[in-house]
Amino acid sequence: MSQYNLLGSLKLPEDLKKLDLEQQKALCRELRQRLIQTVSQNGGHLASNLGIVELTVALHTVFAMPKDQIVWDVGHQCYTHKMLTGRLDSFSTVRKEGGISGFPRSTESRYDSFIGGHASTSISAVCGLAKAKTLLKDPHHVVAVIGDGAFTGGMVYEGLNNAGRSGDRIIIVLNDNNMSISKNVGSLARYLANKRATDGYLYLKDRVEETLDHIPLLGESVSNVLKSSKTLLRQALLHSNMFEDFGFDYLGPVDGHNLPLLVQVLNRAKELNKPVVVHVNTVKGKGYAFAEKNPAQFHGVGSFDCASGKMKSSSENFSSVFGSRLVELARKDSKICAITAAMQSGTGLQPFANEFSSKGRFFDVGIAEEHAVTFACGLAAGGMTPIFAVYSTFLQRGYDQLIHDASIEPRHVVLAVDRAGIVGDDGETHQGLFDAAFLSQLPGSAVYSPATYQDLYYALDRALYAEKGLAAVRYPRGAQIQIADWLNYSTGDYFHYKNGGNILIVTYGREFAQAQAAVKLLQEQGKKADLLKLNRIWPIPPECIGLAKRYRSILFVEEGVEHGGIGEHFLAALAERQYRGNMTFHGIQHPFVPQMEYERALEYCRLDAQSLANQIIARYF
Repeated sequence: MSQYNLLGSLKLPEDLKKLDLEQQKALCRELRQRLIQTVSQNGGHLASNLGIVELTVALHTVFAMPKDQIVWDVGHQCYTHKMLTGRLDSFSTVRKEGGISGFPRSTESRYDSFIGGHASTSISAVCGLAKAKTLLKDPHHVVAVIGDGAFTGGMVYEGLNNAGRSGDRIIIVLNDNNMSISKNVGSLARYLANKRATDGYLYLKDRVEETLDHIPLLGESVSNVLKSSKTLLRQALLHSNMFEDFGFDYLGPVDGHNLPLLVQVLNRAKELNKPVVVHVNTVKGKGYAFAEKNPAQFHGVGSFDCASGKMKSSSENFSSVFGSRLVELARKDSKICAITAAMQSGTGLQPFANEFSSKGRFFDVGIAEEHAVTFACGLAAGGMTPIFAVYSTFLQRGYDQLIHDASIEPRHVVLAVDRAGIVGDDGETHQGLFDAAFLSQLPGSAVYSPATYQDLYYALDRALYAEKGLAAVRYPRGAQIQIADWLNYSTGDYFHYKNGGNILIVTYGREFAQAQAAVKLLQEQGKKADLLKLNRIWPIPPECIGLAKRYRSILFVEEGVEHGGIGEHFLAALAERQYRGNMTFHGIQHPFVPQMEYERALEYCRLDAQSLANQIIARYF
């Protein structure tokens, strides 16, 4: 048990500089305890935050935030940063409605210098922030904290290419907790790593570079030889790597849990006043045995029991049903391949990977959605049937490739678009509200939006074997909806429920649950409405336009962006057919929906059953 109670007594982050080593270590233990306690109740990202506690304390010890600035790549490892920057008292609200975000938000705090939610963006962001400081003659530094996994994203190298030659005060902290960026082998590598972090090494590096730069050059040919020789000698003496080739000074790798060493190296990086990479090695889940043993399981979690590490039992959901079904289909069809962008478990592809990796039919391309789309198109052009499983929010990153590589010369690629619609606690950066709109803009595309597992089976079969070009099957986070027995529901491209009303509610996907409940509420008040559920939402089945024309009034409802969405397409098609009745569409007007539970988000967007019933009564009765 710690003899200190520092979290509640310090003025943070200013007082960090006053702590001795033992107090800093005690503070790190308290921070970890608060992380585990809060995330066990609220859910969130645990392993990555536990692994970065000492590094965050060291950063706030060395730098003067917010004059100096930190950009957190992806952003889900910023929990300790938030506790150290005035949000300790509100940390219990993280990821809750009205609480603090699980990601950096500049609107939330002046210490959050840039938004984070998607990977591989931080280096480009610090390029801009640091250049602005240079132009404004501001002597402060900008730091990017980026995990090794983000280095699978190509945007990182675009950023490095520009940052390294900028001359600005940029520090890239590479948090290496799994993947080896530079190959290190055996005792010699460990010896060099230790030496590189010492004052003696840093002094030697400066003196070697100064001496080499002052070697006199005689004549052009001799000059060229000596320049090449100096480069080789630098590499031999100083262990040059790709970061130095990009133009950075390189410090590390260093132990990311050794506070004095971290402070020393970060101070050195600060003194250089130029682009620097600080390479730190950390342990994901550090300080919590269950997370250290299984960091992938504790990466993004729901609530769990702290003492046992046991998660709440996970029930069947769209992701798991999709994964199981794909395995069944792939056993019968040897051309089916599956692709993920570093989301093997999240997208339900673990069973497929277990069975088909050895057969060369499963591919994890890393955080590289752009590559994944074009890679899938190449597989399709070569005669395979690729399925790219991806969260809706991350598919946005591959939009150019969908146009250029999948649509102009049509390729039969299947997109399994997970987390389509409202996602809840992760908030604005992760909502899946744009995919139906942007996929429907692609010539030759087909888009399905199942609401039940049977719908999903149907949609997958159609996408694989009935469609010829780009086909997407989009489905929400969580489980299937429950459909009332009185509907006598059947799966197909669409479903029409006739109740004898003159009003038709048209919708698709998970929102059908709210539409059927709204019809029930209306019936209880002696009012009738019929239902039309689309399963294939694009191209809209022509028969559905004919059915809709029979009604006096039509309300199209969708869990997606209102402008540019399927509702606009539907009503435009009705107008082309000279429909003269009342028609209205209702989607999400402000698609950056804040973090909140799904049911509350429906109310917030007026997509819940009661809101729909109220709208219909106000408009049509």
